[in-house]
Amino acid sequence: MNTEKSLFSLKTGEKAHIVRLESEGSMRRRLQDVGFSEGAAVICLLKASHGDPSAYLIKGAVIALRREDSSEIIVI
Repeated sequence: MNTEKSLFSLKTGEKAHIVRLESEGSMRRRLQDVGFSEGAAVICLLKASHGDPSAYLIKGAVIALRREDSSEIIVI
């Protein structure tokens, strides 16, 4: 059984699929514009030593996100 968790909780090298975005407004739109949409596969490539920011591979692009933004992306 797959359990939902935030994108931020992924470990380096772990792959997941996006279930939903909990962001609102312009940040939600920016995330969608760079590929963070329902069903998209995402891999955590790198986490900074303090966890902020983290780098993710999504749809062939590497995107760095702050903890506050990646915590609002729900994955399985």
